[in-house]
Order: sequence, then C-alpha cells, then structure tokens
Amino acid sequence: MPQHDVALTHRLINSPGHRIHLVEQGTGPLVLLVHGFPESWYSWRHQLPALAAAGYRAVALDVRGYGRSSKPAVPAAYRMLDLVEDSVAVVRALGEESAVVVGHDWGATIAANCALLHPQVFRAVGLLSVPYTPRGGPRPSEIFAQLGGDEEFYVSYFQQPGRAEAEIEPDVRGWLAGFYTALSADTMPAPDAPDPHFVARGGTMRERFPSGPLPAWLSESELDFYAGEFERTGMTGALNRYRNMDRDWEDLAAFDGAPVTQPSLFIGGTQDASTTWLADAINAFPTTLPGLISSHLLDGCGHWIQQERPAELNQLLTEWLATLPF
Repeated sequence: MPQHDVALTHRLINSPGHRIHLVEQGTGPLVLLVHGFPESWYSWRHQLPALAAAGYRAVALDVRGYGRSSKPAVPAAYRMLDLVEDSVAVVRALGEESAVVVGHDWGATIAANCALLHPQVFRAVGLLSVPYTPRGGPRPSEIFAQLGGDEEFYVSYFQQPGRAEAEIEPDVRGWLAGFYTALSADTMPAPDAPDPHFVARGGTMRERFPSGPLPAWLSESELDFYAGEFERTGMTGALNRYRNMDRDWEDLAAFDGAPVTQPSLFIGGTQDASTTWLADAINAFPTTLPGLISSHLLDGCGHWIQQERPAELNQLLTEWLATLPF
C-alpha cells in the first residue's frame, strides 16, 4: 500500500444488501468524497490530509463496483438511485445526520443527485470537472448515438457488456496509463489529432491514446495502485455505471429540470472536454445551481483536477467549506 495510507482509517460499512469500503481521516464536520471513472478512493489521496488539517472529517469511498466495495453482478444494481442510497448509508453508518458531498467526474453526478434527492442529508455539494446538468431531453443513449458521425462516442462504446472489458482487461495497467495520459493537460493529444473520446468503427479506444510518458501527476507506483485494484476486480462494475444512463433517465423523471439549491461549488479545467463540451451547462448555473458560491476554471488543467492541481484545488475547496454554516 502506498505511503499515502499512513494515518488513514479503512472501514467497511453496510448499505442495504451491499458493502461499501471507505477511507477516513480527521475529525469535525463530515465531507464525503466521491470518485469517478476509472479511479477509486485513492483519487482523493491529496485531499484527505488537507481536509483533515483544516478541521474536517474527510471520507473517501470506493463507489459500488470499485476497489473493496461490493460488485453486484446485475447491471441494474449500478443505477443512480442505488449509488445515492450508498452515500446516504455511509453518512448514517458514520453516525452523522448530514454531510457535505464533493464529487469528481461520475462522482460529481452522484454528488449532485445526492443533493437533489436528499437535501436534508447533503447540506452542500461540490462538483469537480463535470457540471450539473438537470435530467431532461431525449434518452441519453439516443443523444450519444448521434455523436461522432462515422465514429462512435466512448459512452456508446461502453454500453454493450463485455465489449470494453475485452479491450481493457488483457492489459489493465497499459490501458489505464493511456486513458489517464489522454485526458491530462500535459500529455493529451494535440488538438488536430484524432479525439480519444471517439472510437473508429471496428477499432478500440486505446488506438488513440498517447504512447509517451505518464502525466506529471502520476508516478509509476501510483499507476501500480490503480492497476492493482482493477486487475483484482475487473472493469465490469465500473463500466456498469455507463450502462444505466437510460435507466437513470427513467428513474429521475419526476426531477426533470430540477435545480440543486444547496450551497455549491464548481471547479473545472480549461483543457478538459467535460468542461468545454458542457459550457452551456456552466452558463446555466444561475438557474440550475442557484446556491452557487464559488466557480472556477483552472487554466491549463485537464480532467484529473484533484490530482493534476492538488494544492490549488485544496485551497479552493477549503475556502468554500469555510463559508458554509456548520
């Protein structure tokens, strides 16, 4: 286990029918940290000690399907409603009535829905890289199928069970290295290179990943940790999140267009496709996030924001937390 684990407490808690692994550091008001794809609690290794030092009880979980959390076999077990309930179960199991929830990538979408569905539990919400976009419009699968023309958008590529696994699992470490590199500001492909978010018909994602050095934020030992987790668990649990987007659209029909009204934070990177493609969602924050307190775009930052720019992210995060009533 990497040295970042020193002074961290690992726990297993129970959500209805499932086991959730979490890592905890510090005491004080609870801040729940939710990772995205393809990561783990370890994505928050720089934030846990910083939040603890600032007087917070920082808890990072392995989302269902990742790490040491449960990995149900049924794809429908990864619907958003279940992941939200896992987060509620963590708060309750830790003996708390409420928490601030902060998420990155898919974790940002989970965090936003936690705040939307359980406002009495999640008093404030921080979103990293992926802005809040209320439920609405056509089915997500229909939208993604229209992207790319002769190419296939990666979300569509992930839909068929076993397909992406067949690409990734023979060389998990190599695939992760390429994926992290492709979305990092210092190593991503040039603007005129084929976009790694799209797959040529009959091709693979990996064909478009950079083949050069790892990004500056990722050491060989850190990559070993991520690879070891997915080599042990496989990729299906992580990919099943993508396979529930239409199901989520159905489940959340009653919340069509609903804003998240709690005090909120958004931080994105100017070099992150999640930020540039969803610029309209950011512009809509006065309507969709009326409680927004702090919003920042970090110049020259890619997708892995809390790892690419940990010191800057930690400062912005702790400054925002200091504005909240506890």
